[in-house]
Amino acid sequence: MGKQETSINFLEQFLPHGAFEQVAPFFKTNTIHLTITHERKSVLGDYRHPVPDAPFHRISINANLNPYSFLITLLHELAHMFTFQHFQHKAPPHGKEWKTQFRHILIPFMGKRFFPGDVEKALYAYLHNPAASTCTDADLYKALYRYDEHKPGFKLVDEVGINQLFETEDGQVYQKIEKLRTRHKCKNIINGKVYLFQGIAEVKAVRKQMSA
Repeated sequence: MGKQETSINFLEQFLPHGAFEQVAPFFKTNTIHLTITHERKSVLGDYRHPVPDAPFHRISINANLNPYSFLITLLHELAHMFTFQHFQHKAPPHGKEWKTQFRHILIPFMGKRFFPGDVEKALYAYLHNPAASTCTDADLYKALYRYDEHKPGFKLVDEVGINQLFETEDGQVYQKIEKLRTRHKCKNIINGKVYLFQGIAEVKAVRKQMSA
């Protein structure tokens, strides 16, 4: 899917049921150009402030996000917009000013069944110190991941059993050998070296397992 300039009504299909009515006023009181774009590996969304050649707020969001991730990302980028309106270039991208705006804009969406219970529980914890990306909070990332559309056989390293094999995006095969506090020791079955993997890394399960 290429970039697509989005009307306010088109936005509804990407959001959780009922959330559109609460989101729409942001677009009625601010001049925002919203773009729905193809998946980007490095970012889920992006905000650009007005400039002379484009005197309006610009937000882009990945089209492949599930409705709950999409709403959180949209609110994340709107918080950047409000931070810019209040502080211009004086506030860092994800500093205390942005954190305050993000909490202020997200909390009214809580407790209204826009999010599943597990996602909302993780969101409440995340709001104590929101970060640049939901990917940096393992509990929130895993809660949102449950609602993604997955290709058959793909899972998180956290979900791979001890001694089971998995394949990474580059075709390398590893055996998970030990779970640490936040990471996992995994052995490359070709070179025998041990590597540390984050639990939220997505990998492909390998059916054939190592013999005892």
